[in-house]
Amino acid sequence: MRAPIRLVDLRAGYAGQPAIEGLSGTVAPGSLTAIVGANGAGKTTLLRTMVGLLKPLSGQVDLGGLGRGSIAYLPQHAEIDRSFPVSVGDVVMLGHWPRAGAFGALGRAARRAAEQGLAEVGLETLWRRPIGALSQGQFQRVMVARILVQDCPVILLDEPFAAVDARTTADLLAIVARWHREGRTIVAALHDLEQVRAHFPETLLLARSCIAWGRTARVLTQENLLRAWGVPAGWVTGADARASVAPAA
Repeated sequence: MRAPIRLVDLRAGYAGQPAIEGLSGTVAPGSLTAIVGANGAGKTTLLRTMVGLLKPLSGQVDLGGLGRGSIAYLPQHAEIDRSFPVSVGDVVMLGHWPRAGAFGALGRAARRAAEQGLAEVGLETLWRRPIGALSQGQFQRVMVARILVQDCPVILLDEPFAAVDARTTADLLAIVARWHREGRTIVAALHDLEQVRAHFPETLLLARSCIAWGRTARVLTQENLLRAWGVPAGWVTGADARASVAPAA
């Protein structure tokens, strides 16, 4: 039985300036959790700290005995340089790197696993295509294929459905649902609240610190959303309230 991931009075940010403060809570093994909040709320900072790309300013992330190699991470589009001259197959094969290392030999089994990953995202014919020639949706599918190859128990996703078409979103949501059925722990930063309500049982509502964390229906209340987006209760009602808490894409 895997231990939970625990955040203990976590304070994290950049150049000594905190983007999140005083965050404590538990991500249960096998849970499917959305992180929701306005731009600048600390969603990306939290994911980067959990995966080890940022060192906490104070507090800690307790992975419950898991090594960093047990976590797969999908960053935002803006963090990935697509001008580098590599092929789709090369990118997917990088999913083996945490186990094989920089100089590890990758044999036929590794190639077959990468080909299977591409097939699962519907891109089995694009092995040799340069990543710079892909559409945004195709590239996101490639990145998910790499995660499939990594085969990690914990998966962190930063805006995985941003700027992709509806079909790609539906296909990737189906993969996320499968990971959840397999018992993997999934945490995803998202901005579409209806998507969160439909597909993510747990939600952390973040505004530099925790506004609410728990079952999605109890977290995504109008009162909590108004607090997270900095709108005083009573200032807006009805359709105006719904519009005021809708985050920018």
